[in-house]
Parts: sequence; structure tokens; C-alpha cells
Amino acid sequence: MKSYRKELWFMTKGRRQFINITPQLNQCLSESGIKEGLLLCNAMHITASVFINDDESGLHQDFEKWLEKLAPEKPYNQYSHNGYEDNADAHLKRTVMGREVVVAVTGGRLDAGPWEQIFYGEFDGMRKKRVLVKIIGE
Repeated sequence: MKSYRKELWFMTKGRRQFINITPQLNQCLSESGIKEGLLLCNAMHITASVFINDDESGLHQDFEKWLEKLAPEKPYNQYSHNGYEDNADAHLKRTVMGREVVVAVTGGRLDAGPWEQIFYGEFDGMRKKRVLVKIIGE
């Protein structure tokens, strides 16, 4: 069995952003040479997420509004966690959106549904953060 590992790095210009990372993951899969197996992709920071959904701007706006209703950024003093940092909302948003995805690899391609894309979700940005890609298989 083969194993491949790579770190992807992101630095968003704003506090929150969704980035379609499907092209980078397809590149990783190509580099790995693995044709049958599994791809794991996970955020390595507790205020960021990796998730699968549709790449549709209206849906991304809906995510933003919904997450802000669930865990509003302000006022900062509503959270016990906030003190040195003001990112308690980002921790909560990450919990809702998830840490990682696992996708089957079949015939050297990601075995995803017709509209499925993989996203990096940033909830406390403007600093460098990483995502782990691990692919195992034959």
C-alpha cells in the first residue's frame, strides 16, 4: 500500500472565507499516483474547517448568515472563551462545519457526487493556516 502526505497552506484576507480546494486535492491525488484508496483532508487549526458541499455563491452566503445566527462574532463579551483572543465564535462555527472529509479514490479520481466540491472554511483568518492531505491506497 502507498501513502502520500502534503500540507496545503492558506492565508485569507478576511476573518471568514470559503475556498474551493478541490483542484488542489485533485493535484495531490495526481502526484500520489494512487488509483484506488482513500483521501483524508483535514484542517489543522481549531478555527478552520474542511467540508463538502455545492460551489454556489448563494449557498455560501446562506452558510455565512446561518453560522452568524448560531454563533455571532460580536459582542465579544458574550463568550467565556474570549479574553486574550476574540475568536470563540470561530471555534463554534468550526464545530458545526466539521474538521475533515474522507473521499473514496476510484480509478485515480475522487469518487464524489455530481455537485460535490471540497472546501476550506476559515472562521478566524488573516493568518497562515494549514490543511493536511493524506492519501492511502494502491
